[in-house]
Formats: sequence, structure tokens, C-alpha cells
Amino acid sequence: MRNIHIASTISLALMLAACGSGNEADNRAPASEGAAVKAAGHADEGAVTLSQQQIADAGIEVTRPTVGGVAGAIEISATVEGDPQGVQVVSAAIGGRVVSLTRNLGQPVGRGDTIAIIESREAASLRAEIEAAQARAALAQSNLRREQRLFAERVSPEQDLVAARTAATEANISLRLARQQLSATGGSGGAFNRIAVRSPIAGQVIARSATLGQTVAADAELFRVANLSKATITMSLIPADAGRIRPGARVEVTAPGRRQEARVTFVSPVLDETTRLVPVIAGIDNASGTWRVGETVNASILVPASGDRTVAVPSAAVQMIEDRPHVFVRTSAGFQAKPVTLGRTNGGVVTVTLGLTGDERIASTNSFILKAELGKGSAEHED
Repeated sequence: MRNIHIASTISLALMLAACGSGNEADNRAPASEGAAVKAAGHADEGAVTLSQQQIADAGIEVTRPTVGGVAGAIEISATVEGDPQGVQVVSAAIGGRVVSLTRNLGQPVGRGDTIAIIESREAASLRAEIEAAQARAALAQSNLRREQRLFAERVSPEQDLVAARTAATEANISLRLARQQLSATGGSGGAFNRIAVRSPIAGQVIARSATLGQTVAADAELFRVANLSKATITMSLIPADAGRIRPGARVEVTAPGRRQEARVTFVSPVLDETTRLVPVIAGIDNASGTWRVGETVNASILVPASGDRTVAVPSAAVQMIEDRPHVFVRTSAGFQAKPVTLGRTNGGVVTVTLGLTGDERIASTNSFILKAELGKGSAEHED
């Protein structure tokens, strides 16, 4: 209704302007009236007179054509996958019985958080080895201090001091090794025969294989944790299209009710052996959880410009007038319909091969309103 009202207002303004011009022509030169009207008709052919307020009310946006910008777009289906660096398998370093599980599917987890506890005889052996190594290290240090005192008193020879120092060093190495072996299993689990299984990254639990009370083997998968703040868009292109893509190229990812921009991070130099297509990967920010791993989306890869003076306009800016494409160019009084020759259309953008220089300002949206007003003006002129 708003556009109809605007169109009626514009038509009324044009009619009043035409009537006023006719009256002045009658007063000045009645004999040349026909010639004057004919000349005015040719001068105003394709013109639509609009004020700035009328343009705003009609929702007509005025922009400049793209020059040497996006040369096209490759439309293709793609799949959302998790960031390979953001998915970690949490496994048991030693075998034993699961006595505690602190996370369920979908729950968040921080880096280093304990998510399971395993009870194991091997854990008890590791703890016992640490205590034995501590005792040996303490004894070696005591012997070293005694030999240092005796050597200072010139009671013990230097070779005894060297031997004591060597023994102390070896005992300390053994103690560090025992501690590192226990640390590699996850560390203390709150009891002599228990170890803790910790998450290597912060994220969300996306898989849980363990069951409370289950006996698991060493390296068995217990959980899978994913940091989904970053995701990847995987695509497969024919070699001809892949040759036009470079890392850093923009990708518009769309799905019902969602749209976001990604960037190409990898274009494979080899073909997939099965599909004979080129794998292409784009990275996308998923901090808000917009995209789900495994879902199929639409991807539009914007092909970079070749550096020429190619002129392109939005498809919505083009209107067919008398079976020929036109673009409405902004003038001081409104708009002028300008005939153009079109090239390839890609991703809502059409190339203009003839008719525009790229320096014009054009109606990029709601140009159909201008076409309708132009049609009304032509009909009234014929009447």
C-alpha cells in the first residue's frame, strides 16, 4: 500500500507539472504548441522525476556499481565439520575399572578438568614406585651430605664424595621419572590406587563411551570433547572451478534462517581418489553455536576479480523495458532509465558489458517502482 501511495503521488506530481507546462505554452506561443510538446517528450524519455524524500519513502537504495570487484560466484552444497584441531579423544592411559564419571553428553568442560577416575593395580604400582624413589633419593642426599662433611674434615677421600654425588643425582632422576609416569596417566585420583582422567582442551562433551563400573583397557576411548567455537565448511569442486579459488576467498554460507561469511583456508593440490574432485575447506566462526557439525549448507564462493574494469550491478537493479534491460541512473531530478547490455549472472550479481562506466549512481533496490512510474508516464503522454 505504501508503494501504491508513493506511485500515485509521483504520478499526480507529473500530471500537474505537465498541465502547468501546457498553460505556459498556450500563453507564450500557441502556434508552436505541438512542436514544443514533441521536443519535451524526447528530452524526458526514460526520465522519472522524484524528490529525495520520495526516493526514501519508496525504499529505493542508491549505490555505485561494482568495478573490478567480484567477478562471479560458485554455488555449491557443503558440509559443516568441526575444526580438526578442536576435537580431542579422551582415553585411559592405563587399564582399570571406571569408578567415577563427572560429565555427560553436551556438558561443558574446562581444560585440565577431571572427567573420570579409574581404579587400577597399575596405578597403585606407580604410586609405590614414587614412594620408593623418594626414599632412595632421601637416602642418597643423606649420604652425600655425610661424605661432604667427611671430605671437608679430610677423613674421606674425594672419590667417595664423587660416588655419593653420582648416587644422589641418579636417585633424583629416578624420582622425577616415577612422578612423570604417574602424571602421564592423569595424576592423582584421590586414593592410592586411583588415577584421574583429565580433559586436554576446553569444550563440550560430544561423545561418551564409558560406563560407570566398566573395566577398560589402556588407551580405550572414554570421551570425545570438541571446541565448536570454530568450524569448517568442506566443499568439493571440479578442477576448473578450483583453479579460480585461492586461500582467503570469501564464502557466503547460508541455511534456512541463517547466513554467515567464511574464508577459504585450504585448496587441495590433489584430487580426491574416489570423487575425482578438489577438496576445499573454509573456516567459519561458530562461537554462537549457529552451525551444527554434520549439517548440509549452501556455499557461495565469491571469485576474486581479475583486476580489470568489469562493471557489475545487483540483479534487482535491472528492469526489462520494451524487451531490453535497463538500469535506472540517479540524476539531479530523479532517475534516468539507461539501456545496458548484460553478461554473466552469478550469485545475485550481473555483469554489465555495455552501457555503464561504473562511475554512475544507480537504483539498486525497488527499481520496479521506477519502471512502473515510467510506464504510467508513457501512457499519460500517449493520451
